[in-house]
Amino acid sequence: MTTLSKSRRSGLPAMHIRPKPLNFHSVQMMVLNGVVRRADRHPPLVPSQREVSAAEAAYGDLSQDSVAKKGWLSRIVLRRVPEAPVCRPVPDKGRRQAAVMVLRSVFVVVLIGTLLWPVAADAVRIKDIGGIEGVRDNQLIGYGLVVGLDRTGDQVIGGQFTIQAMMSMLNKMGVNLVINPIQLLTRNIASVMVTAKLPPFSKPGMTLDAVVSSMANAKSLQGGTLLLTPLKAANQQVFAVAQGPVSIGGFLGGAGGPGGATVIKNHQVTGIVPGGAIIEKELLVDIESWETVSVLLRQQDFTTAIRTAEAIDGVFGKGTAMAVNAGHVKATIPVDFQGRVVEYIASIESLDVVVDASAKVVVNERTGTVVLGEHVRIAACAISHGNLTISVKNTLNVSQPPAPLVGSTAGQTVVTPDVQTEVKEEESRLVVVDETVTLGDVVRALNAVGVTPRDLVAILSALQSSGSLQAKLVVM
Repeated sequence: MTTLSKSRRSGLPAMHIRPKPLNFHSVQMMVLNGVVRRADRHPPLVPSQREVSAAEAAYGDLSQDSVAKKGWLSRIVLRRVPEAPVCRPVPDKGRRQAAVMVLRSVFVVVLIGTLLWPVAADAVRIKDIGGIEGVRDNQLIGYGLVVGLDRTGDQVIGGQFTIQAMMSMLNKMGVNLVINPIQLLTRNIASVMVTAKLPPFSKPGMTLDAVVSSMANAKSLQGGTLLLTPLKAANQQVFAVAQGPVSIGGFLGGAGGPGGATVIKNHQVTGIVPGGAIIEKELLVDIESWETVSVLLRQQDFTTAIRTAEAIDGVFGKGTAMAVNAGHVKATIPVDFQGRVVEYIASIESLDVVVDASAKVVVNERTGTVVLGEHVRIAACAISHGNLTISVKNTLNVSQPPAPLVGSTAGQTVVTPDVQTEVKEEESRLVVVDETVTLGDVVRALNAVGVTPRDLVAILSALQSSGSLQAKLVVM
């Protein structure tokens, strides 16, 4: 109970509460729930200078620390201690209780909604699982010459087309050569194929990276310069031209030849010309005239296609999108986005979709790599696997007979092979594997057999043949 009484020394009214002191968090919760109100929001409650002086004379120091130690809450707001909040009770007790009940109800509803709301942990954006039809790169290719090599270019024998290309280039420049190509023994030039990717919406003047690859028997393209090379598309139209120094990201050093040492780092006959291709022609993509937008999924799946269409319908209205097949979703551009196709595509790409994938196991027998999908399961079975090792050791011994005591006939030195064949088979035991439910169970079951990744390829193949592997096995 809270009672009001008058101080014996000053006669000012004072508020006495329970002996247990109020901490800062209790006062904060009272303010938030509407039990008390800040005094600075009610100017009439701020005491005058006379009241402040009388209170200091009666209680001494009224700082925040001393008030907390005495265990009571003062109604006086000190102007020199602004951080100490002064509150007063709300006169309407019924309204205060109603506000507290409303706040509690809202908190319970929010908590239940948070727990029951479906959260898609594996949801990804549409732009991460597919692309827009018609918005893609285009391949460019061209034949060129790299000059300036330090005798590491093409040889005459095996690179005759390099000599012919060099003579044709010189003839176009006004240098008419009447000479047998076999007499051109230079090795400072190499024939290369130049490739590049033309991205969509590229404009003339923009630059691309050009990849240079040797065609003949050049040893290295280090220090070479690519001459002007037209880059054509599949329709034989020139869209870019490439030229510039070739960067191979490595080096070729050393004397080489008989008795010399050569040090090689990275691949020497393939390089890149950073920003060396300049776009000369634009590939038109008129998306403003589109009436529909098609989303092409990279991993074709009927469930994912249906979910993609539902995600688009949930934002732009029922019937906006339709799954044509497992990898194609067609969406009609709404009336509000007519003439704003770019905004519509950006809105579609930002939508989240829960991707579904079939159970699949991918193995690479050459490298021993095994990748298991999330939905891979194994039925109850028994597995036994043993390794068979056969080693053949061939030792060559020299037989030198001693010289005869009588006669001139000497013994002959011969080589006698000593072949030792050893067959070793590891002991194996039969391991019973229970039916798995999760991917972790599959991994633990396969680890229980105790085999290497290469042996695991054979086990997975045998499991699929027996029907125990409930997934698709893909061997690369």
